[in-house]
Amino acid sequence: MNKYQDLKIWEKSMELVEKTYLLMKLLPDEEKFGLVSQIKRCSVSIPSNIAEGAGRNSNNEFKHFLSIANGSTTELETQILLTVRLHLVDKNEIQEILNLCTEIKKMNYALQKSLS
Repeated sequence: MNKYQDLKIWEKSMELVEKTYLLMKLLPDEEKFGLVSQIKRCSVSIPSNIAEGAGRNSNNEFKHFLSIANGSTTELETQILLTVRLHLVDKNEIQEILNLCTEIKKMNYALQKSLS
């Protein structure tokens, strides 16, 4: 495939990273090396795995990396929900990110199905 930059799912996941980084600015400095670091790595993993999979030589390999990206999306949702449970941010501040996660997971499933 190799044209990962043309994939709508890749573009959406890049948008997700940007919004996640903006949200992380709201978290306290003491979380910088804990939850903030984990959330940032997790969010970056999503478009990175989509790009890596698109650069592979087969649809099966691409599907494998899409599966990893999907796992990272679910992991990100969990960590973002934790920020609310820990009273670090308000629930309304995370809704846009959660909506993007849902949209990306739906796109991911559809793309995986199309590769079968």
